[in-house]
Amino acid sequence: MTGDRPPWLGLLLYLSITAMPTLLFWAALRVSAVVAARRARRLAPVGPSLESLVADLRRLRREMCGPPPRTRLRRVALFAAYDDVLTDVCRVIGVDAAPLVETAEGGTERAFARLLVEADVEAAGIALDPPGTGSAAA
Repeated sequence: MTGDRPPWLGLLLYLSITAMPTLLFWAALRVSAVVAARRARRLAPVGPSLESLVADLRRLRREMCGPPPRTRLRRVALFAAYDDVLTDVCRVIGVDAAPLVETAEGGTERAFARLLVEADVEAAGIALDPPGTGSAAA
């Protein structure tokens, strides 16, 4: 019996049946967008990108291979900066930088450890002296 309930109740029932799927779908999209934004924020990389680290590493390497700095302080700072960036690159690409980290500052042991880590980085696929930079011997 259709006549036993008021017309506004029938209209309310009709609107809820037709609008409910749309509202539920909209709410599901909003919730998934919020969850995705939180996940992206949590997974966002901390620190500089690999490309900028490699560019810094190549620039510092060119400075190391060029004419020596005028003062000892600049030379020590250049080597320390190079070692720091090299360690950061190793961390990003997953190469073990333990030889470089564990050796003392200065000396031939540090230079040898730097060579070992540079070889591991190049074996991982990052060219420290890419072709066309002019740093290779003729």
